[in-house]
Amino acid sequence: MRPAGPAATLLIGATVIAVLPVLLPNEYYLTVLIVAGLNGIIALGLNLLMGYAGQISLGHAAFYGLAAYTTGILTATYHWPVPAGMAAAVALVLAVSALIAVPTLRLKGHYLAMGTLGFGLIVYIVLNEATGLTGGPSGLGGIPRLSLAGRPVTSDLAYYYVVWAAVLLCFAVAGNLVRSRLGRALRAIHTSETAAAALGIDTERTKIGVFVLSACMAAVAGTLYAHYVRFVSPGTFGFAASVQLVTMVVLGGMGSLWGGLAGAVVLTVLPEVLRALEDYDIVVYGLLLILCMMYLPGGLVEGVDRLWRLVTARRLRLAPPEDPA
Repeated sequence: MRPAGPAATLLIGATVIAVLPVLLPNEYYLTVLIVAGLNGIIALGLNLLMGYAGQISLGHAAFYGLAAYTTGILTATYHWPVPAGMAAAVALVLAVSALIAVPTLRLKGHYLAMGTLGFGLIVYIVLNEATGLTGGPSGLGGIPRLSLAGRPVTSDLAYYYVVWAAVLLCFAVAGNLVRSRLGRALRAIHTSETAAAALGIDTERTKIGVFVLSACMAAVAGTLYAHYVRFVSPGTFGFAASVQLVTMVVLGGMGSLWGGLAGAVVLTVLPEVLRALEDYDIVVYGLLLILCMMYLPGGLVEGVDRLWRLVTARRLRLAPPEDPA
């Protein structure tokens, strides 16, 4: 059986997204899936950076928060139209990420991780201390609802479709990129940056480009988050959030777009499932992560691939032999 192509997988994904709300018993599950979609958008961009280009970032929660606060301040404090505030937030993150990428991406390995972590901490401190603009630790409220074609998106069901439509769009963009010449350049850089440069690839420009793209995806998620929750506070965008985003990509499977998305969904839904265990939920959560990393070092994608091969091999063994005549 041949695997489905990109268009078919997107169609299957869109069908599942469209049908899933019908199977959910209440709106609480919709809220969880909305947050999972927002995390999925960030994980898709971060997977391009980590899984394909081999560049680690511990500061993507800062881009997420910077966009959320920018659109929140512009629309709630200065009464900008919501689409204009969201566009300005993404544009600001694009400019900031480009400025950060130029010096930071000259670092490698742990030094790159520490450089992006430093940026994330600076943004977190600014959000906490600029009380006149951001509300400080108390947060910023009164953010208006998202509106499309002049009509506010008021129900969780409508917002669910908006967020997951954005997920599919980002997935399509990322999928086209990894299958393009630029995607091959990213994989070459991941394998050996020196060899990629020797082959004529502009490694610095390529790394900056994918870093900016991944930051812009985080910004899109940040704007959607701000207008969904309608309140933002610095604690949502701290160091722990950046670590969780990296964990989503690693758990799902680096170098696989479906893996990053699956990791985001699993690590968003899993804590909600484990709430029934009360005081032991964090213990079970940590244990599950440890077991996954021990037995599935390639992530959830590796597990699915192993299962598929096992089922296929079993099907072949059970199939009747062909008649030579």
